[in-house]
Amino acid sequence: MWSARVDDLLKTKRRDETVAKIRVETTINGEDAEFLCAGHQSLLEVLRDDLGMTGTKEGCTTGDCGACSVVVDGRLVPSCLVLAAETEGRTVQTIEGVAEGSRLTPVQQQFLEHGALQCGICTPGFIVAAEKLLEKNPDPTEEETRYYLAGNLCRCTGYDKIIRAVLDAAAVMREERA
Repeated sequence: MWSARVDDLLKTKRRDETVAKIRVETTINGEDAEFLCAGHQSLLEVLRDDLGMTGTKEGCTTGDCGACSVVVDGRLVPSCLVLAAETEGRTVQTIEGVAEGSRLTPVQQQFLEHGALQCGICTPGFIVAAEKLLEKNPDPTEEETRYYLAGNLCRCTGYDKIIRAVLDAAAVMREERA
């Protein structure tokens, strides 16, 4: 019985190794990118495992926590639910593409100043989502901010510091534009 199970596992491994790969050309964080992926691989898997972009975190793999949030063609999405092959010809922005060179964005700076992070698993997803919120609505209310970020879960902070950081970042960004 045991050896039959081992043989089955080895056959499965051999099958996985021969899976046809899909060639994908896309733009990630403003740079042309090309990668090979299996048809079943999520964007999250490819970003982290194949492209070395480990800023995007894996939380739930069911699209419920927001830790893996990225922007695809201007739309905030959970990268665990997007097939990597679906990004062919599209534009992807990850947490690695948020900062402006070595200069932090107001959202990132306010997260630091407010201590709006603890373990760090949810932080990249919150920052990507907050950046998208402030792009769409530069002057959100607290209620609008909480509603927009409701798809991002945090087990550590209690959310208040995160909301304050986003609202203060909005104020800083408005001052910069004035």
